[in-house]
Amino acid sequence: MKRMICLAAVLVLILVPAFVFSGGKQEASEAEAAAPAAAEPTTLNFALPGNPDSLDPHMTSGTLTFQVCKSIYDTLAEPEKGSGKIVPALAESWKVSDDNLSWTFKLRSGVTFHNGDPLTSADVKASFDRLMSEETGTPHFKGFTSVTSIETPDVNTVVFNLSKPNAPFLGTIASGWSAILPKSLLDSGHDFDSKPVGTGPFKLVEWVRDNKVTLTKNENYWMKGLPKVDNIEMHIIPETSVQVQSLIAGQVDIVFIVDADSIPMLEADKDVYIEENLTALILVMAMNCENPTLSDIRVRQAINYAIDKQKILDIAYGGGEPINTFMDKSSAFYNDVEFYTYNPEKARALLKEAGVSSKQEFELFLPQNYALHVTAGEMYQEMLSDVGLNVKIQLVDWSTWLADVYKGHNFDFTVIGHTGKLDPDGTLNGYGGGKYVSWYNDRTTELLKDAAVTIGFEERKALYDEALEIMAKEVPFVYLGSSFRQTGIRKNVEGFVITPKLDTFDFRWTVVK
Repeated sequence: MKRMICLAAVLVLILVPAFVFSGGKQEASEAEAAAPAAAEPTTLNFALPGNPDSLDPHMTSGTLTFQVCKSIYDTLAEPEKGSGKIVPALAESWKVSDDNLSWTFKLRSGVTFHNGDPLTSADVKASFDRLMSEETGTPHFKGFTSVTSIETPDVNTVVFNLSKPNAPFLGTIASGWSAILPKSLLDSGHDFDSKPVGTGPFKLVEWVRDNKVTLTKNENYWMKGLPKVDNIEMHIIPETSVQVQSLIAGQVDIVFIVDADSIPMLEADKDVYIEENLTALILVMAMNCENPTLSDIRVRQAINYAIDKQKILDIAYGGGEPINTFMDKSSAFYNDVEFYTYNPEKARALLKEAGVSSKQEFELFLPQNYALHVTAGEMYQEMLSDVGLNVKIQLVDWSTWLADVYKGHNFDFTVIGHTGKLDPDGTLNGYGGGKYVSWYNDRTTELLKDAAVTIGFEERKALYDEALEIMAKEVPFVYLGSSFRQTGIRKNVEGFVITPKLDTFDFRWTVVK
């Protein structure tokens, strides 16, 4: 079932009142009296499933945070809507030296930050100096280790000099964490965590945690005629059922991900339509290899044999395409290897061989604001119980999941979806070296490093194929699949865009009629 949004432009004509002067008094002309009143500001109400962990794009790894920050900040380049091709944004053009060691970006003229500062090369350099510094606490500094210096020959030119070719560099530049911030505020120690200032299409009005994020139109946005909507209210609603009820009642206009159980009800509503597409998500159940039992590859293999992937995709996520390694199904770099097909009997035999007792308890942590992951987690628990594993579910809020599970590694199992990236390095960088599953493999680390400095698709794919095959054999995850996404939208809303690969919200073209 494929439903495509029909993009329509709405032109709002605002007539400036005309006046005539008579006897020293200002009087409205007949034309002014007959003119329609100025259009009321339009507001988009959006259901957000949780709180951002920050509004500082340099200091987060949270997908939900990038989904909010997309409206506030811009990057030098960005994925084009629809195609996903990387195109100019704050930089109007760029060129690469013959040896692939120098990238020169020309900045767009006339761009201003929300605080009124003009965009210059100094802002770009200050932003990347912050991103590249491990001392700042940014989780993204490893993506810039090949950058040896940044030059600013004039106010509109930035030159990145690299120590070695970096194939993922443009994809990194176009990702949300490479947002450009004003140097004046960086220098003064401004609190971007709760008071973001960017060049984006919207400005923050307020963020009331556990309630809403309110944005208003940036009247000086560099893309002329955009954004089309005046205000955005992101209502923080963790419960999917409440999101759907709010959509039907007209209290929200968009629910980003609708669970399968709610689809018949929404299809019966004449004021709502559903858009469906295959996501770039990598849906997984992650296993913490620091756990001595899960460090045994036989146990991880058994767990993979125990899982009916298509059943979980269909019931929990509304359908999708199964995957067998850590790459989204739509990626040109996906390696379609398969080692562990659904086989509960084989799972039981491997667990017996590994000496795993049903008395041993495992904890499965689930982010409670993502109902689809919770449903999937309950199905994982049932399937693992069927082969003799004792798994207890722990529900945690999103902030706790990020802090304790993803960053703190305090879990046995967890269910999550990793968003796609503009380059495979963004997806795979660091795996083999631990990451949150604490899985280490020197050969994988070597292959990923080589792929990052290799130019040419075929050459890179050969390296990634080998790395992905190792991950598919070693299975620090259950690689579930890339899901279909059902988005519920009221029929008076058009032009809602989801950024290709990154799964962020792009409201620049959204119209509320």
